[in-house]
Amino acid sequence: MRRLFIAAGISLLAGVAMPLPAGAQTADEMNASLDSLFGEHDRYHSFFTALKKAVAEGDRKSFAAMVDYPFQARIKGKSVKIRDAAHFVADYDQVVTAKVKHALEAQAYESLFANWQGVMVGDGEIWFSAVGEPGEIRITAIND
Repeated sequence: MRRLFIAAGISLLAGVAMPLPAGAQTADEMNASLDSLFGEHDRYHSFFTALKKAVAEGDRKSFAAMVDYPFQARIKGKSVKIRDAAHFVADYDQVVTAKVKHALEAQAYESLFANWQGVMVGDGEIWFSAVGEPGEIRITAIND
């Protein structure tokens, strides 16, 4: 009897520990999630679309204009402070790596992750959020 309870307990814990399959989320559900978190969704959706377009077209200047400066990046294993868009454009390939590009290219609007900190692309390769007094949406982190 004791073994039965132990086996049942292990099965229960294993079921809790294993992630549930992600359900498909619709654009309306993503909109509702962003509305709930940030009071709006249109600017976030537009920003995401523009970000994907900039990467797809290799438009470094447009991408750099979406970053919140000063920006902390890792280049060749070292933390580097990027002070402005010109510096970002110069280091673009070292910051926006193939892994970062792939995460963005593969990301659908409907499956973005959002919480109080902002919106995440991929497994945290890119984070963006409203920043500053006017609440402009900007890239706040890029993780390779």
